[in-house]
Amino acid sequence: MTSFRDLHQPGNPFILANVWDAGSARMLAAMGAQALATSSAAHAFTLGRPDGLGVTRDEALAHAQDIVAATRLPVQGDFENGWGDDPDTVAETVRLAAEVGLAGICIEDIALPSPDAYDMDLATDRIRAAASAARALPRDFVLTARADGIMTGAYDIEQAIQRLQAFEAAGADCLYAPLPKSMADVARICSSVSAPVNVLVAGPTYTAQTRDAFARAGAARLSLGSAMARAAHRVIHDAAEAMLGRGDFSALGTSISGDTVDGLLRHGTPPP
Repeated sequence: MTSFRDLHQPGNPFILANVWDAGSARMLAAMGAQALATSSAAHAFTLGRPDGLGVTRDEALAHAQDIVAATRLPVQGDFENGWGDDPDTVAETVRLAAEVGLAGICIEDIALPSPDAYDMDLATDRIRAAASAARALPRDFVLTARADGIMTGAYDIEQAIQRLQAFEAAGADCLYAPLPKSMADVARICSSVSAPVNVLVAGPTYTAQTRDAFARAGAARLSLGSAMARAAHRVIHDAAEAMLGRGDFSALGTSISGDTVDGLLRHGTPPP
């Protein structure tokens, strides 16, 4: 099996499939996914919480451990801001993530639960501490540094690029600025750094693209965030609306067969 780090090839992006439970993990593994990731929003949905209400670090670690155990694929943790402002807290989160078997995590530069970005110096110090902790681990660990300000409106692409360049210099292995305005901006981000770049495939601008288009832009990794979980919830919503509102059960007739699901779950289960 190719290592998680070696999957990251600029111009030849792999799909990092964000999953939300052991079943979705095993289905994606059986269907050919090369690596998996958690999603903080999708995990929150499984707990009956809206996106943004958040999960605790202990909850995220336990959830990630379940995903790791479900298949033989490498798993990245969507670990928000590392559950603390202080660089030492972020470093501790890296060590705890490695202990539960994760192949890497991503760390945001937003001072959750607020929408405000950490100032540049603190944001960079946080990544430097995380990278130092990752390099001290007994096995390989891929640290992804996120510049979320374009997505949240905290700053523009110019500052996002400055931050990504600073994060790379601080030791980040992969870089990520979710949802820039255009594919031209994606290409600009990819060309501005040497480290591999993750692109979030969510929203109309990016779900309309193909893997080849992302490859031409220079992306190394394509993550889904909570998009697949939201697609599953769309099916629940639409089927329930028809059934409970109009007594129309027709949507249930298009469901995937139990035999198909059972086969995928068996195929995606790691050997004992």
